[in-house]
Amino acid sequence: MSLFLRVLLSLVLPVLTLLWIPSMLWPRDGAIGPARFAAIPVIAVGVAILASCIVGFAVKGKGTLAPVDPPRKLVTAGLYRFVRNPMYVGGLLVLLGQAIYFQSTALLLYALGWWLAVHLFIVLYEEPHLKSIFGSDYDEYRRTVSRWIPRLRT
Repeated sequence: MSLFLRVLLSLVLPVLTLLWIPSMLWPRDGAIGPARFAAIPVIAVGVAILASCIVGFAVKGKGTLAPVDPPRKLVTAGLYRFVRNPMYVGGLLVLLGQAIYFQSTALLLYALGWWLAVHLFIVLYEEPHLKSIFGSDYDEYRRTVSRWIPRLRT
């Protein structure tokens, strides 16, 4: 698969769910309060996490986040050392940042609904699928790395 197509596939889903759909919920009245200054770093951290994960999938996993070109190797380096789903954490930060920026209950509800859908997708499909592909390597990874919240190492 060409590099251009891989990059395109890596951007379609995040742009669709984290920017295009939420943009339909952005307030049109232009009233944005001082909370926007707190929101900008939240969005920036979310975007940085997403970018790091997309690069990790390409470099370490030899694939993309797109279902038609998934990683061929289990990615456990980078942010994946701390939580199994940092890409989704980054996405949630982007959505929560937008909700803060626009002071929008609709965007907050979208972010929470998005996270619930992602969580159910992970539990019901992604984790069983990864186990079927990567077997005992994935079992070990699940045993040592938390799904959402980093474990304190002693």
